[in-house]
Amino acid sequence: MERLFTALVVVIGVPAATVLYVYLVEQLLTRLPDRLATRLRPWFWVGPALVLLFFYLVYPVINTLVLSLMNADSSSFVGLDNYIYSFTNSIMLSAFRNNLLWLVFCTTFTVGFGLLIAIMADRVQYETIVKALVFLPMAISYVAASVIWKLMYEYQPPVRPQTGTVNAILTALVPNFEPVAWLINQPINNFALIAIGIWMWTGFCVVILSAALKGIPEELLEAARIDGANEFQILRHITLPLMSSTIAVVTTTMVINVLKVFDIVYTMTNGNFNTEVIANRMYKEMFNVRHFGRASSIAVILLLAIIPIMILNIRRFREQEAQR
Repeated sequence: MERLFTALVVVIGVPAATVLYVYLVEQLLTRLPDRLATRLRPWFWVGPALVLLFFYLVYPVINTLVLSLMNADSSSFVGLDNYIYSFTNSIMLSAFRNNLLWLVFCTTFTVGFGLLIAIMADRVQYETIVKALVFLPMAISYVAASVIWKLMYEYQPPVRPQTGTVNAILTALVPNFEPVAWLINQPINNFALIAIGIWMWTGFCVVILSAALKGIPEELLEAARIDGANEFQILRHITLPLMSSTIAVVTTTMVINVLKVFDIVYTMTNGNFNTEVIANRMYKEMFNVRHFGRASSIAVILLLAIIPIMILNIRRFREQEAQR
């Protein structure tokens, strides 16, 4: 009964409240002088969005910042102790290192493969099929993809038949190949996890970069070919420069996604075997250790790491708009 009431509130109550708000606002504005109504109307329309933005974005950030300066149960002020812990604890340092590996390799290969596939697929008749196949992993949730790859990375001792796809293929194709415990052996386990991220996000990069590639005027490319430029020169001096802004946007998007990586690590290893990442550590501090101060400090560090990238992206957008 409680769920039914909640559903009715969401389905009927919210739209009804919205219509009522619009009606009351317009009734109020019609009774005001035209000049004053013109000035107030934008604020009445934007006001609810600003209130929601404050309660769901600004207030949580401020509250998290305050909690990061408190002890485990938020009963006393400890200053920067939680931040000192984050930058000195061996597990946290390992998480920072692993996030750096994700940042470098996952971003590089997703954008690199995405650009390569977009350029190559643009030259074949079955381009749509190629893009669909590459983009298909994006339709799978992180947890589902992790479960699939956990089965593919399955390890059995050399004397037993290999049930994991990866080990089964390698033992069949490579002579004297010893099966590998992909999720346990260090440091190969981190790269095995990164490979899943690359498999999932390459399709996103392909779609965005392919759209930018389609936007390059064909007349420009034909003129370059008539002038004697080969395909590599066209790629280097025309295609890539014209796609540079899109490449930058895709790269920054991937950097932000990689900094927040959580689901794959949580599902595959839960940070064990030296595969810990920042977001997974934050989750453990919050729900396993129940240390809200440390969890909040990690969240603030993660936010501070993402903010410069967002600012860079916003500046690039503004530069593009100014050029238009």
